[in-house]
Amino acid sequence: MTDEKLPVVPGEHDSSVVVAEPIPDPGIEPHEPRITDIDPKAADRVERQVATLFSLAGLLALGSCVAYFAIPRDSTLQFGPLSGNANNLVIGLCLGLALFMIGAGAIQWAKKLMVDTEISEERHDAHSSPAQKAEIIEAFQLGTAESGFTRRKLIRRSLIGAMGLLGLPAIVLLRDLGPLPGRSLYNTIWAKGIRVVNDVTLRPIKPSDLIVGQLVNAAPANLAPMQEESAVEYQNAKAKASVIVVRIAPNEIRVPAGRENWGVDGILCYSKICTHVGCPISLYEQQTHHVLCPCHQSTFDLADGAKVVFGPAARPLPQLPLAVDAEGYLVAQSGFTEPVGPSFWERG
Repeated sequence: MTDEKLPVVPGEHDSSVVVAEPIPDPGIEPHEPRITDIDPKAADRVERQVATLFSLAGLLALGSCVAYFAIPRDSTLQFGPLSGNANNLVIGLCLGLALFMIGAGAIQWAKKLMVDTEISEERHDAHSSPAQKAEIIEAFQLGTAESGFTRRKLIRRSLIGAMGLLGLPAIVLLRDLGPLPGRSLYNTIWAKGIRVVNDVTLRPIKPSDLIVGQLVNAAPANLAPMQEESAVEYQNAKAKASVIVVRIAPNEIRVPAGRENWGVDGILCYSKICTHVGCPISLYEQQTHHVLCPCHQSTFDLADGAKVVFGPAARPLPQLPLAVDAEGYLVAQSGFTEPVGPSFWERG
């Protein structure tokens, strides 16, 4: 404390509180050079360490690709009571270690070789003037030079090689996306003569089962037997073949050209799969004949060819042509004449 009189703040009941002196700014500590700053041999040694880490990362990335093809998909590794797929474990271990090596090399590079002088600057407005922008570019170029990236060829080449090889496993693993779909996206299991059944009771539907204003979720009669053969194939088929059957007063239907005989006494059948992103739809508003997709609110007018009246869907719901068989049940005249569900590349 000094003998100078300190400022006071009036307190309650005319008492005074002495205000302590503010803590002085300690400033930035003097820079202490590292051993790599003063010993070129030490700097070269660290450079080799960093390059080794980057090179190991590249080798591990290649190792993951080799493991993908060399290790059988059904092989397992046992760790006491735990076990796991050997193919997945080795690929994951190689990629994880590769990323670790790149990170460790970058940290070693920054701590031992890059310039470590501390600087400080006052706060300034967010907007930069042309002069400040030029200064930033100059600082970036200076930082690049000081990092040694352009000067230390061994580090630069090993890092570029490691990063390039690290992208190779991503390309190889694309193979696991499965076989190309071919024409499967264009077709469903609907075909000529397939009966329309209630998707809950699995009972075939007759026109007399529906009253005006009623909507029923339905499916093809040949779908249910697939469940016993393959659960995966069953789910894939159901995802494309599910339909909605609605009965509308014939005088309220606006029949699109070429579809004059696609309905039966006001009974129409449309795909249940929204043409936006493939959500199942069945929220039906009887008075307007609109059906709503619950995911993104695409709305289709079932009385007007299931045209889109609201929302992000780009296409109407595909319509399934209906007829009645000899026993009076609703059947498909054919499969869908266009792909169901959302758009895909080949469809445009």
